[in-house]
Amino acid sequence: MALKHKHSRGYDFVFIIIFHTHKCIFVLMRIVFILYGGHYIGIILVSKIKAIINKERKKKMSKQWISRGGKAEITIVMSSNPGKQEEYAASELKNYLDYITSSSIPIGDESTPGAVIAIGSAAARLGVTAGKELGEDGFTIRSVGNSLAIAGGKRGVIYGVYEFLEKLGCRFFTPTCEKIPSIPVLELPVLNDTQVPVLEYRYHDYSDIMRYPRFAVKCRLNGTMDGSAPIKEKFGGYLSYVWFVHTFEPCILNPEEWFDKHPEYFSMVDGKRIKERTQLCLTNPDVLRIAIEKVTAALREHPGCRLISVSQNDWGNNCTCPECRKIDEAEGSGAGSLIWFINQVAEAIEPEFPDVIVDTLAYKYSRPAPKYMRPRKNVCVRLCSIESCFAHPFETCDDKSRLARLPDGTTTNFIHDLKEWAKVCDRLYTWDYTTCFSHYPLPFPNWNVLQPNMQTLIRNNVKGVFEQGCRAIGGSTDLNELRAYLISKLLWDANCDYERHMSEFLEFYYGQAAPFIRQYIKTLTAKVEKDNIHCHINDNCDRPDLTDDMLDIYDALFDQAEEAVRGDPVRAVRVAKARLSIRWVRLKKDAMLKGVKNPGEIHRFFDDWRSHGLTRIDEWVSAETTHRALIEGIWRGTSYYKNWWDEGPEEL
Repeated sequence: MALKHKHSRGYDFVFIIIFHTHKCIFVLMRIVFILYGGHYIGIILVSKIKAIINKERKKKMSKQWISRGGKAEITIVMSSNPGKQEEYAASELKNYLDYITSSSIPIGDESTPGAVIAIGSAAARLGVTAGKELGEDGFTIRSVGNSLAIAGGKRGVIYGVYEFLEKLGCRFFTPTCEKIPSIPVLELPVLNDTQVPVLEYRYHDYSDIMRYPRFAVKCRLNGTMDGSAPIKEKFGGYLSYVWFVHTFEPCILNPEEWFDKHPEYFSMVDGKRIKERTQLCLTNPDVLRIAIEKVTAALREHPGCRLISVSQNDWGNNCTCPECRKIDEAEGSGAGSLIWFINQVAEAIEPEFPDVIVDTLAYKYSRPAPKYMRPRKNVCVRLCSIESCFAHPFETCDDKSRLARLPDGTTTNFIHDLKEWAKVCDRLYTWDYTTCFSHYPLPFPNWNVLQPNMQTLIRNNVKGVFEQGCRAIGGSTDLNELRAYLISKLLWDANCDYERHMSEFLEFYYGQAAPFIRQYIKTLTAKVEKDNIHCHINDNCDRPDLTDDMLDIYDALFDQAEEAVRGDPVRAVRVAKARLSIRWVRLKKDAMLKGVKNPGEIHRFFDDWRSHGLTRIDEWVSAETTHRALIEGIWRGTSYYKNWWDEGPEEL
């Protein structure tokens, strides 16, 4: 467009405005001719415009497409001798790119010409290699010309592929719920991203992870509990324990076998050696010798394992014989004699197993750090938060109801113990808790503490985190699918965009019901924060945030959620499953606090519970035992047994 304007002094201006609509930019040329006096002042040559236009055209032409018009325009390449993990990473990338584009993306080798996505060692052709700084889990994704390199450690190369797919819009919410976009015309993005997780050990035991190791890899988890749900080598393998926890009995010394002959091997409590719920006498030289022998034999039987747990049993009753008590009193903690013992085991096995870490617990009586004793370099301490409140962050919670007691009778809280262990332990892990174990369906209002607590752990030198959750085979309720997804994200990056991850999950998983589920979460957390209600891992259904008035509010939100997805059968089922949490609390409260047992409601609840594929309601007993406790007016089915674990594992 050309505009002419007559200036009062006689100058003519001609403005030529050329609009470049593709980038919404314009080039403004002003050609100035000074007619007065006949002097030529200057001109911006039209060739300048041509150069700019050609530059923009070149940019257009330099785009690299993954797929366009139903045809692949790039090749995934591996080295001529790829590892199992590289092969799996390449196959996963092809599977998902094919799904996204509805075209078949070919897989080639290092000699394949043209634009490529180079996986693992094949990325060397693009000048990208996985350095030692990436470790086994780190990765780098880098654009090189019109190609892309994805390189990483043993597991990192797989994680790198999933990160790339997430950048394209994929989301791996559950084993059966993934958000995969449909993009037939897919451009290769320009990327330069390197990620190395702070945590060397990352694991939680929610049902989907236990049942589906391939999904665990998508969540970037790299552990197991006891090897019962191993992550295959082609998936990158995992950090494996020989023994996982509470191994004094029976792994080292079973009192049923040893106590009658050698009571001195076991705890002295109130001046007497005890057989029931006992620990080991850690200053007894024979106990140390036997422990070293048992640990050595176990490691020889499992040559690939890098962690072995030598840890106290799941109760109190630590030994208070004169020798053990002397160490503990001097160290100001039951951890004194424990670390003294573990250090000797670790020193003994180190020559034969230089890469193995001996793991122990800082748990209950051993939770406070010792004053002077220091764990050896090949010792890992797993600090347990079991006494904590989980409605408020570790750093700000003022709950004083469940403090750990020191040998001198004083008490200490978890955050203090965490900071003290951080000063003395080079390899500090934590065992944290994220559900109510006595009533799995019970609303557990920890949504606002998951991220700050993870950040607190990492700030205090923690290198590995196990988040114990609901491991019932059926998975239970209480929005556990969402909780498991968020925990996985936090284990990888404690500073991730937590709210975005939550919103993305809710919007896709619950559809039109998402706003009401989100408001339900906000209402749960607002109540415990406003009234400073402390929540623990074995609460009953009578907490002050679960009054009848509050249950009415929660039910009203679920009414709206169910109405919103009435025409969406998949999401309607998911909302109905989530609502079972509120239904359970009402049933249990009515039975226990009011003496009201509605046979029809009870029957419908357990029918619906099973129809959703759900199993245990209590961590330690079957749904049948929980049903019996409900109709007999008992809080928990474990009350029928001498020991809470006596019913045994789930049998379906």
